[in-house]
Amino acid sequence: MESKEENGVFIDGTELKESDMTDRQKYMSRQVQDLMNKKARMEFELDQIVASLDVFQRALIQTTKEVADKVLDKTKAPKED
Repeated sequence: MESKEENGVFIDGTELKESDMTDRQKYMSRQVQDLMNKKARMEFELDQIVASLDVFQRALIQTTKEVADKVLDKTKAPKED
């Protein structure tokens, strides 16, 4: 025979088992859990966005420097005497 562990939440250090919750409390508990999952997912995605943004910003800066170097090289062409 399998024993199934009951879901619950801790509020101010006290465990409140799902079987002791009202329907409204169960609903609120599911909302909190879902929002915590969404927050974790968004933080995960934000880490990816921040890393990608850094790559593109560095690439933009690098290409800007390359263009500036080319312009400077053209203006430093040997002068005819």
